[in-house]
Order: sequence, then structure tokens, then C-alpha cells
Amino acid sequence: MTTTVDRRRTNRSPYLLLIPAVGILVIGMGYPLIWQVITSMQEYGLQQQFGKPAPFVFLDNYISLAGNAGLWAVVARSIAFCLLTAVATLAIGLLLALLMSAVGRAPRLILQIALLLAWSMPVVAAMTVWIWLFDRRRGAVNYLLDMIPGVDVNRFNWLESPLTFFIVASVIVIWMSVPFVAFSSYAGLTQVSEEVMEAAQLDGANGRQRFFGIILPMIKPVIAIVFLLQIIWDLRVFTQITMLQDAGSKSGDFDLLGTYIYKLGTKSQDFGMASAVSILVLAITIVLSWFYIRSLLKEDEA
Repeated sequence: MTTTVDRRRTNRSPYLLLIPAVGILVIGMGYPLIWQVITSMQEYGLQQQFGKPAPFVFLDNYISLAGNAGLWAVVARSIAFCLLTAVATLAIGLLLALLMSAVGRAPRLILQIALLLAWSMPVVAAMTVWIWLFDRRRGAVNYLLDMIPGVDVNRFNWLESPLTFFIVASVIVIWMSVPFVAFSSYAGLTQVSEEVMEAAQLDGANGRQRFFGIILPMIKPVIAIVFLLQIIWDLRVFTQITMLQDAGSKSGDFDLLGTYIYKLGTKSQDFGMASAVSILVLAITIVLSWFYIRSLLKEDEA
């Protein structure tokens, strides 16, 4: 009888130890979320910042958003941007991970240090360098491209049109995100058994067959989590877009969801509408994550 009671107490101890951590997360993340939901149903402007009571408008902010064609253009642009950058980041990061596992110790160490330096660089400092590189008058990118025969990009302004603006933004976002994907994928590759790879090679499997038949299925859980995180992070990208807008155009055609919310809150002083858009971003994130996680669970069950 005593042994049974002791086992029950032992089994409950991990859950009791989790209570403080879960409580801190609920308070730290739950309070801002509740405040955001309440604010999204209020008319919350500049006067409310100085103590004037905020009147409740309930779902009026969401109804206004539903009929805002400009917002839905930003939503479509943001989703397309995050999916394209996430896929490109995953592909490049996986290729670098394969390269790290294929080269010798010295080249691998050099590559890892380079990736680590790129990853650890502060965003503002990195953005300053990137803006210098794409400067239309003194930028190294225009200078190097202009040296190619038949290419004339002298004083070409990369930040003038939305297409080239988002090409530059995607290059920067991918450059900053690739190290995380590369290190995570390389960690997964280290768990692939060398005996299995040697056996497949002896059986006549070429590199492509070994990658898609053995390596990719074994590191798929790592890739799945990394890709999901990239979608979430790239959907909420803000600093890179804001600094590029400061160096170029601040038109609404260059906005993603992060900068759109920022302009609503700080420039238009419409914090209620900005909170409503923030809740919309949360809903989009949950939807994208839910369908992705659901498909992964179905594959695991199968």
C-alpha cells in the first residue's frame, strides 16, 4: 500500500514542478493578450492615453477591417512574403547543413563561425550595412553588377519600387534566418547513422536516393519545426521593413503587417484598430500553424 502511494506521489511531482513555469507563462503572455483583445473592441485613441475612458465599440473595429481593401492587400503581401522567404531559407539552410556534414573539419569550422557571426549580429547594425550595400550612389551591389557586360544599374534605386524593395527585404531576412536553419538541420544530420548510409551506398543508392530515401525522412521532424518557426517569424517581420522604408519610400505599398500595425498605432493614433489587426495576425498565425501541425500529425499516424 505504501509503495502505491509513493508511486502516485512520484508521478505527480513533475506536474507540480511545472506549475510555477506554466503560471509565469500564463501571466506573462496571457495579460498582454487579454489587454489586446479588450483594446481591439474599444475606440482607443490619443485621448485615452491621457486618461479619458475608452468607449466600447465591440466588433465595429473588426467590421471596419473586413471592408478595408488596403488591409487585405497587406495581408496577402505578408503571407506571400513569409512563405517565399521561409521556403528559401529552409532550402538554403538545408544545403549549408549538408555542406557542413560533407566537408572536412577546418572548412566546417570556418563555415560555422561565419554563420554564427551573421546570426549574432544585431539587427540594426546588420541593416545599416545592408542599406549601405544597396545605396544607389555608393552601394557595392550596384558597383559590382555594373561591372558585368550588358548590365547597367548605375544609380539604380532598389528601394524605389515595391518589387525590388521586397527582393532586397527577402534577401536580408533570408540572410539573417539561414544560420538558425543550417545549425538545426546539421544537428539533425548528426543523428543519421553512418552504418545505414554506408549500407545504402553499398546497395547502389546514389546521393539523390540516399538524401530523399534516408536522410530527409530521418530529419523531417527537425525540418518541420524549423519551417513552422520560420513562417511565424517571417510573418511578423518588422525591423528590416521599417529601416528599409526609412531609407526609401514609406508608402503603404511597401507595408507588411508589422509596419501596418505600427503606422496605425503610432501615426494614426488608432490603437483600437491596431489591436484588432494584431488579433488578426494572431489568428492568421494560428491558422497557418494549425493546418501545418495537423498535416504532420496525420503523417505520423499514417
